[in-house]
Amino acid sequence: MIEFWLSAGLLLLAALSFLLIPILRGRRRQPEEDRTALNVALYQERVAELAAQQAAGVLNEAQLTKGRDEAARELLADTEGTDAPRQGHLGKTLPLLAAVLVPLMALGLYLHFGAADKVELTQEFAEAPKSMEEMTARLERVVQAQPDSAEAMYFLGRTYMAEQRPADAARTFERAVALAGRQPELLGQWAQALYFAADKQWSPQVQGLTDEALKADPNEVTSLGLRGIAAFEGERYQEAIDYWKRLLAQLPEGDASRTALQGGIDRAAERLGGKPAQAGEPAPVAARLKVRVELAAALQGKVKPDDTVFIFARASNGPPMPLAAKRVTVAQLPIEVELSDADAMMPQMKLSDFAEVQLVARVSRAGQPTHGEWIGQGAPLPSATQATQHLTIDSPDP
Repeated sequence: MIEFWLSAGLLLLAALSFLLIPILRGRRRQPEEDRTALNVALYQERVAELAAQQAAGVLNEAQLTKGRDEAARELLADTEGTDAPRQGHLGKTLPLLAAVLVPLMALGLYLHFGAADKVELTQEFAEAPKSMEEMTARLERVVQAQPDSAEAMYFLGRTYMAEQRPADAARTFERAVALAGRQPELLGQWAQALYFAADKQWSPQVQGLTDEALKADPNEVTSLGLRGIAAFEGERYQEAIDYWKRLLAQLPEGDASRTALQGGIDRAAERLGGKPAQAGEPAPVAARLKVRVELAAALQGKVKPDDTVFIFARASNGPPMPLAAKRVTVAQLPIEVELSDADAMMPQMKLSDFAEVQLVARVSRAGQPTHGEWIGQGAPLPSATQATQHLTIDSPDP
């Protein structure tokens, strides 16, 4: 903003110069006007003196006439070359008043109709954000400054999803659709946010949005992935495979998500070709881990009640992403939760797919499950463990 105000100041000085220069020039002409008035006064005094001498009998009529002519010639010689005064109708008061009021009016109109907030945001975005929380705050200010920008709404919605705020994301994508129209990509993102905001419950609205998106674009990736998840959860494994294969064909080689997606396809294929349980055989039990989480006494004064706490299980030897997760707040601690396959972040990566897992609890003021301020971690344990585990959040997050 400093550069902006410096530029505005220079322009203001230039504008003032156009108004004040004529006044200054008028002041330079003032000595010339004073000199002319003096010459006229001297001429009138000389004529009066000649008339007095003629009345006293010192000069006759011819000498009086000659003296007047000489005085007139001297007056003409003294004033010759002096520019005629320019006629001004504004005077001095109006230009000075304009010099003050015009900049003030311009500033008022700019602050009312201008875009100082947008200039500031542009300069702020020139620097990379230091955290996801800062990025979210910037995007929220962009949306506030540009409420008609569907693009800003879209990026804010994606950021909310990355922060695991699907309800906020759903409202933001809905606004983006209202601004930009019912574009397939926006419909898919909106449906995904609604699905996760409803705790992974399929609804007629989600069904309708994905139907509309895939009708307009059969290769819309978000809708394909979401429909595959819904089909897998509903044990419609062939349908899940079909959706995910269509999605896999859209992903470029080397994309990090191809491996996980292929794993989901393979898992669905195994389920599709698996043998049904024989009579009398127990059905396979999904993994269920019970964990009690509490906050160390030393940290009671260092956290806020509304700070987010993520409780999750991750593979001891596998991808670092959580396999199952719960989200609570510091105010709810101590708390006992259960992590199971129903809490899986991705249907193709569940607790029961890994023999050994690690339990983690993390306090994150920014609402990021991958990074926070304080953490508690347990030792690796079998995913089939039945006993309740205990976690204490007591260490700085590395």
